[in-house]
Amino acid sequence: MLIFRFFILSLLAFALTKESVKAGIIKAGEGQLITSIRAAIEAAQPYDTVEVSPGVYRQGNILIDKPLTLNGIGYPVLDGEKQHEPVSIRSPYVTVKGFSIHASGHSSMVDIAGIKIYNTHHVSIIDNILEDNFFGIYAQEVKNGYIANNRITAYGKAEQLIGNGIHGWKSDSLIIENNTVTGHRDGVYLEFVTHTEVHHNLSEKNLRYGLHFMFSHDNGYRKNTFSNNGAGVAVMYTKRVVMQNNIFTENGGDAAYGLLLKEITDSRISHNTFSYNTTAILMEGSSRVHIERNAFEANGWALKIQASCSENTITLNNFIQNTFDVATNGSLVLNNFDTNYWDKYEGYDLNKDKTGDIPYRPVSLYSMIVEKYPMAMILFRSFMVSLLDRSERFLPSLTPENLKDNTPVMKAFAL
Repeated sequence: MLIFRFFILSLLAFALTKESVKAGIIKAGEGQLITSIRAAIEAAQPYDTVEVSPGVYRQGNILIDKPLTLNGIGYPVLDGEKQHEPVSIRSPYVTVKGFSIHASGHSSMVDIAGIKIYNTHHVSIIDNILEDNFFGIYAQEVKNGYIANNRITAYGKAEQLIGNGIHGWKSDSLIIENNTVTGHRDGVYLEFVTHTEVHHNLSEKNLRYGLHFMFSHDNGYRKNTFSNNGAGVAVMYTKRVVMQNNIFTENGGDAAYGLLLKEITDSRISHNTFSYNTTAILMEGSSRVHIERNAFEANGWALKIQASCSENTITLNNFIQNTFDVATNGSLVLNNFDTNYWDKYEGYDLNKDKTGDIPYRPVSLYSMIVEKYPMAMILFRSFMVSLLDRSERFLPSLTPENLKDNTPVMKAFAL
């Protein structure tokens, strides 16, 4: 296999100044001279490796239309000059590794990305730095894609003026792992994406969602951190989702939540941590979701479960130091709360079986009032509110009678 080694003649190659560092005279293969990355790709044979030395390369769009590895040495810069899509991939069996990709073009009509993969399979995007691009990495109709160890940063000021960090559309069998995404519209966005694993990623300080997916079935999301995003994480119109060991934290604001579940069915949410969110989980129109062994700590509302939800199971979770544990907008109870730890539980355990002898009703009268009249929060921690809640607890009249945990545990679980 030929290995193309790029030798930049300019002494300024490592300085990365504003002046363009030309590709220079580059040796390739058997002594031929190549003067650009695009020319080197054209000269390469399928499955060759093209190695690019340090420098700043302003060469418009670099199209990879054959199987090969494009390997950056010392993070050479591919500068889109706010006009171009720096890297476009239209071939299977391509790897792009070790580049710093800056300043793609922006467009309201075309989804331009720092790296965009078009209608292909077996493509790997590894260990790159993407900064100030419209979209970061965009996978369009891709199968068996691998997106790992990339650092993706944008400086978006408004949602309509910036794209997503990692964007998948109509793709299958992607692995998205160990990436950091900051400052985009959504950190990770998936639509019509199936059989995909998203794990060990950090998505923080994005304008809208840390993670957003729709119509994306049979996917797993594990050991990710979604922190301080505009509206948290939204998952919609999807079946068979597994979300485990993730952290949802510091997603605050009037319309923010750690996790929105909208029209989600036959899914499992387990071993996650929800902390310091306005609402930890908001559920709308979701059924047969198993919420188990999660920690809900120091949220405004731990769980808002709308009357449109049914056949959901909430069990073996810890609810600690939340302003409100559970809120709902209806009196009909079609979901099961069983064997959770509630730090507000004031019951007793006379038979010492570690389970409370009386049920716990997690919906307070005050939470229902605040749900309808948000300004009522001004009375929080007042004597009147305490009196209302205690009266309602002993003689329930307005809160849902059947929304209760019949077997609350006395000690928090070790999750």
